[in-house]
Amino acid sequence: MTARSPMALPAEIISHAVRSATGRSPLRRRRRFLSALIFVPAVLIGWLITVWGAAAAPPAPWTCGPADGPAPAYATSEWSHAGHGPVSDFGQGAYVRPSRIQHVPIYRLRVDDVLELVYRRTRDEVGQYRLNVGDRIRVESLADDKLNRELVIQPDGTITLPILEPVRAKGLTTVELKNKLEDLLKKYYKIPTVTVTPLQTDTKLIDVINTVDSRAGSGGQVRVARIVPDGTIALPAIGSVSAIGLTLDELKQELGNRYRQIDVDGIEVQPILQQRAPRFVFVLGEVRQPGRHVLEGPTTVIQAIALAGGITSSAAANLQQVVVLRRRQDWQMIATMVDLYGPIVKGRAACAAVNDLWTADSDIIIVPKTKILVLDEFIELIFTRGIYGVLPVQGVSLNFAKNSTL
Repeated sequence: MTARSPMALPAEIISHAVRSATGRSPLRRRRRFLSALIFVPAVLIGWLITVWGAAAAPPAPWTCGPADGPAPAYATSEWSHAGHGPVSDFGQGAYVRPSRIQHVPIYRLRVDDVLELVYRRTRDEVGQYRLNVGDRIRVESLADDKLNRELVIQPDGTITLPILEPVRAKGLTTVELKNKLEDLLKKYYKIPTVTVTPLQTDTKLIDVINTVDSRAGSGGQVRVARIVPDGTIALPAIGSVSAIGLTLDELKQELGNRYRQIDVDGIEVQPILQQRAPRFVFVLGEVRQPGRHVLEGPTTVIQAIALAGGITSSAAANLQQVVVLRRRQDWQMIATMVDLYGPIVKGRAACAAVNDLWTADSDIIIVPKTKILVLDEFIELIFTRGIYGVLPVQGVSLNFAKNSTL
């Protein structure tokens, strides 16, 4: 049986109704004419609704799937929390999906990252406390009231009592200082019986906390630091600390070790990444806004071209050879080409080919005008003859010539 198109069905129905209405009996002709007058408009209206519904139906999303046709528009999975219906890849809630994943598994600090360092007193037990410069103590003796007094450990680490030479107290516990004073006073008193009471300790810690105290300003015990070009940050009491290449947890451990080295215990410094160093991609060639553009998140080559305002009309012929230049960790320049003709010009890409890639910081993307025969010669033209005006001297200065013939 031959399949009939939807366009032919109304014509046949109308033709049959007209033939039936032209019979020989006048009464029969009148009845059939009235029936056709009611039936034919109804058929036409139903046919128009069918055709309009087919034309207005949303197209199925184009995906790389089986050869028998595109994937269905609606997935079988449901929202895990709401459960009110299936999830549509092209529905009104698609702008919040998919959930963003981490950009990198481990983030390592780099130059120009801005850190907020939060200082906190741990108040953890640290074992026997040893006196330090600036600590305040009270010395009392049952043998002589004139020995009773409050003392501050001097910068040279000593304290001074009547009839005694300066006594070194720094680095001693209160029990050790008590025994030392009693031994010295036995020359003058039969039973000196000295008591040493700490009145103010952790002086170095207090000084550090007071230095970073911002409660009268921005609030909290916080210090903001930017990683300078030599890869370090400067903090109170410990000076410059190398931070480049470290994770936040590694930097926290390093800061704790540095403070313990100068006898500052009972403090925790939590680094928080406040602002990342800017990342840039350089797009030049046949784009509308060539120059340096900021990478605020993971960006593909197509997205970088979109940041540059899209391609010019003369670039459409050679989007099959978009060049991406990148420097490796050893500062060696590498290059590759990507074919973007399908996704940009045709609106779709072949399933078997990878037509895009992620850009990295300081990548140079070149959209050429004509076909590239040898990639090495093309790169040589860029960096030696300055087709697009890239001059790698004293850094990289970029001039984008619109009158190039490449």
